[in-house]
Amino acid sequence: MTEHNSRTYIDYADRVWRGEESLLPHLTGAFTSEELIPVRDRIGFFPAFANVAVFDSGAGLVLVDSGDLRTAGLLHTAVRAFSPDPVRAVVYTHGHVDHVFGVAPFDAEPVRPEVIAHEAVAARFDRYVETSGYNSWINRRQFGVPGLDWPTEYRYPDTTYRDRLTVRHGELTFELIHARGETDDHTYVWVPELKTLCTGDLFIWNSPNAGNPQKVQRYPEEWARALRAMGELGAEVLLPGHGIPIVGADRVAQALDDTATLLESLCSQTRDLMNAGLRLDAVIHGVKVPEELLAKPYLHPAYDEPEFVVRNLWRLWGGWYDQNPAHLKPAPEAAVAAELADAAGGALALAERAARLLHEGDLRLASHLAETAALAAPEDVEVARIRARVYGTRAGRETSTMARGVFHWAAAESAAVAEGTDVTTELTRSAAGRERAAGTISVGVVADEDLCCG
Repeated sequence: MTEHNSRTYIDYADRVWRGEESLLPHLTGAFTSEELIPVRDRIGFFPAFANVAVFDSGAGLVLVDSGDLRTAGLLHTAVRAFSPDPVRAVVYTHGHVDHVFGVAPFDAEPVRPEVIAHEAVAARFDRYVETSGYNSWINRRQFGVPGLDWPTEYRYPDTTYRDRLTVRHGELTFELIHARGETDDHTYVWVPELKTLCTGDLFIWNSPNAGNPQKVQRYPEEWARALRAMGELGAEVLLPGHGIPIVGADRVAQALDDTATLLESLCSQTRDLMNAGLRLDAVIHGVKVPEELLAKPYLHPAYDEPEFVVRNLWRLWGGWYDQNPAHLKPAPEAAVAAELADAAGGALALAERAARLLHEGDLRLASHLAETAALAAPEDVEVARIRARVYGTRAGRETSTMARGVFHWAAAESAAVAEGTDVTTELTRSAAGRERAAGTISVGVVADEDLCCG
């Protein structure tokens, strides 16, 4: 990358920090190229949906993460433009697929890199293989990619560790520290000689991904502790798993402190309400999110959101039972829906009431009635049209990728019933839907004036 383009990216990153520009150009690859961004001496940065940090140790290169399959070739080209020296090591900050699929081109070189990760990464890969069908479905729904097939072949680590590991290459030290947060296999990397911190997905320029409704357990309390520990390091450069670098000790400290404070607030409020004996429903609606923190440009709830974090804490601390006795051993939900529809005068009556609630702006209650109506009469075209309209509207008003994905998919399901098509057809009616379906995954709200399914 030319010095001019590098300067353009650094200036852009500063504007994002100030809240003057969005992350969308970074996340959609506007700055991804055949050259790395020189952040500081010895540090190259590959800015993409999932970032990669490259360190010149003086005796070979060390990569922190390796990106996803789509950017593997471009990453290899950019690293080779940065230095002809062999890649000695690749550190996985965790086992998510957008961080571990860029190693293959380096494995094909004469010197094969050592892949280092926490010991739980291998178990994650094993689980991914065993649940590939399930992971295909939930990621199709989350990202609106109906043709997505979950991978079943992975580059396993050569070296693993449990708590801490010090790796020395050339003139640089890489301190690997385990922390449970977004995952149980997370590593953050501290390079003391360069005062540089690689956080992986413990910092992602979004409200922490600590509640993802379709994925396995997250660990918000331990995540906050890890952020506090990182804050004690005195880092001057923070290279995140997603989003732009943060340069400057004061900015790094502020970002880590604010993120920890948000998680600590959610944890303490949830614990207090659980200790008071409240049901899950009351806890969800009783936690008050610190809005001044969500207003920070690096804490917008554009991927996950705090309401989902509360649910995850309940699951972590209290199990799956929500303390509603009817939910302990429930009847099939379609049978319940049929009884409610019969009592209300038919499924269409419920759906029409949902449409009125939608018009009045009560989207949450409208969703309950529309869903009940569709369960009671799954082939009713008019019920399906109303359900599609309810969820299409919800998708358009949500800020987080998690919620938008679920609601877009639900809208497409019912639109397919109403139009006699299929989910893929309905998901790809709009330009934004076609972009999502092509696998262009991004985080946050993207303008979509032609919302799927009304």
